[in-house]
Amino acid sequence: MQLEGGYAGNFSAQEAFQQLSEQQDAVLVDVRTQAEWAFVGIPDLRPIGKEPVLAEWQSFPSSGPNPDFASTVSNQLVKKGLDQSAPIYFLCRSGARSQAAAIALTQAGYTHCYNISDGFEGPLDADRHRGTQAGWKAAGLPWIQN
Repeated sequence: MQLEGGYAGNFSAQEAFQQLSEQQDAVLVDVRTQAEWAFVGIPDLRPIGKEPVLAEWQSFPSSGPNPDFASTVSNQLVKKGLDQSAPIYFLCRSGARSQAAAIALTQAGYTHCYNISDGFEGPLDADRHRGTQAGWKAAGLPWIQN
């Protein structure tokens, strides 16, 4: 089933981690900013023998998409020996940038692009804090901070 924008679908962080664990050629692309990776943390895929691809969809403080995003990700996937049929799971803070990234890579010819719809930190809770209701951190999935 293709969604609006043509990408292959949405997964929760827990579902995506399960797919990454089970599918040898599956890859996680974290599209947040360098500041987010450094200060908030990144998914730790070492327990499943993988590492995430880090590629900014938008650079801070710029507000527009990185014009080299698709080529940057494509080059990193080629280095990993993956082709355009590999399952790619896109992650951002809360699921918006990652959805746009999934659409962009689908338009670049990749056929299995998925959005992690609850992101790394999930939505704001009643106290306006992230990371407590949904997302990679709230699901208790492995992550590290540099």
